[in-house]
Amino acid sequence: MYHYWFSEKQESLLFNVGLSRGITGERTVKRLHLSRAVTVPEATTIYEACCRMAAKRIDAVLLIDSNAHLSGILTDKDIAARVIAHEIDFMNTPASKVMTKNPIYVQSDTLAVEALQKMVQGQFRHLPVVENGEVIALLDIAKCIHEAIARMERTAEKGNSIAAAVEGPNTFIETLRERMFKPTLSTIIPENSKIVTVSPFDTVVMATKKMLEFRSSSAIVTVDNKPRGILT
Repeated sequence: MYHYWFSEKQESLLFNVGLSRGITGERTVKRLHLSRAVTVPEATTIYEACCRMAAKRIDAVLLIDSNAHLSGILTDKDIAARVIAHEIDFMNTPASKVMTKNPIYVQSDTLAVEALQKMVQGQFRHLPVVENGEVIALLDIAKCIHEAIARMERTAEKGNSIAAAVEGPNTFIETLRERMFKPTLSTIIPENSKIVTVSPFDTVVMATKKMLEFRSSSAIVTVDNKPRGILT
């Protein structure tokens, strides 16, 4: 599985602030906003898997064996790093050759915070959800973060309403809100971070090889040192 290389700052921010405070208690994975899992047989070619992903507008598919059991996962980042960057024949190569085998998964009754902790610590964004032995959904860390932030915003708004009703504006709540929702970029950008830049005239293969070399999940397209686009 293509990993997202979180820095210590990013991992701490995602879990301690965005995740553990936003989705806590006995909330289970099943109660989160899950994406319907799209599955394909192991023998499916990389090209066919890509077409399926494009048609469904998704960035990952799950692969199943002849017994319909989960055997692997293939993401858009896997395709960039393992297929395009290495110039693999995607028209004839089965997806099983480049998939991540036996991916980590969780049960639908797993606590949400435990599932999110697995993704942050394992540094991957997709987590299959299984119920009664069958894959029922795919958990995306981006959606989890969005939900966590939304829950924190609702909590902050309730706090403001209570404070206003009791004693007027509350400085503590305003300070907390400021720190939670208006962090500076230095909060999440690791020190000495490497920015991958490419030219509009570079091929996709060249760009993905450079991303792989610098362990980056994106590349900035520049013209005269000015950003003109991004490849992810």
